[in-house]
Amino acid sequence: MTPLRTVCAGALAVVAALVCGSPPAQAADGRGADPADLSPRVVAEIAASVFDADTPPPGANDWSCKPSAKRPRPVVLVHGATENPRQNFAALSPALKAEGYCVFTVIYGEVKKGDHLKGLGPVPKSAKELAAFVDKVRKATKAAKVDLVGHSQGGGLLPRWYLKYEGGASKVHHLIGIAPTNHGTSIAGIGALAQGLRLMGLASVITGQSTADMVVGSEVNKQLDAGGDTVPGVRYTTVNTINDVVNLPFTNGYLTGKPASQVTNLTVQDFCPFSFVGHIGVVYDPAVEQLVKSALDPKDDRRPRCTPVVLPF
Repeated sequence: MTPLRTVCAGALAVVAALVCGSPPAQAADGRGADPADLSPRVVAEIAASVFDADTPPPGANDWSCKPSAKRPRPVVLVHGATENPRQNFAALSPALKAEGYCVFTVIYGEVKKGDHLKGLGPVPKSAKELAAFVDKVRKATKAAKVDLVGHSQGGGLLPRWYLKYEGGASKVHHLIGIAPTNHGTSIAGIGALAQGLRLMGLASVITGQSTADMVVGSEVNKQLDAGGDTVPGVRYTTVNTINDVVNLPFTNGYLTGKPASQVTNLTVQDFCPFSFVGHIGVVYDPAVEQLVKSALDPKDDRRPRCTPVVLPF
């Protein structure tokens, strides 16, 4: 192991420990700890992604999985820009698998095969990659539609472009965006993302067209917003945090539907007022995990379990 890789892995382990905290004794509704709470497992996956970012997270990409009557649609997890599935969904993927979902993770926007940081390509090109992956999942599972759950760009600009311009509207039932960059972010937000990556020992400079596409007023944003935020026939849920320093302002994650009932905009602090969770840590937050589960299955009315401190950026 090179010294640089050792530093990266150590930094990731520290950050992941901050993200996940200690395993709680028992959830408020009497259930035992969820996979998202097993911090050693999450730490190990995030650290391992430094050396092997192409391996899917636990629970994902079982191509023999068939949807059940209770879970009729596969869930496709879409990582954010400058992230990868193994790191991004180390907690959420096994949690959804444990609930009986067929879970799949896509890799898109690679500059070079095997790079740790993915999702750097132009959003329209990445949307084509997402389209091909969804078709592969539908063919393998024989499901007519999938549900998309994405983080940051993977929950905002990218899937929205796929739905609007790459034929995704007829193949997707529900888009759930976690801290989604639906209407772009400020330059300060891109700077905050770079700072967060430095703290994680991953990178000091962000490159790639995708970061430019995420800036407020970009051509991608203009084309997506023309004619409304949504497409007919698809459900939308956004899960946002007021402490988001990457998606600025955080309300840029909200969507407006036609009709209004097509969209549900959620904010973590509406459920957990004292949550400090930020843009990167939000995908590891047990409360967010439950909000995603309830969005996927409206019959799941378990209360989100609040944690006092989650990675605050």
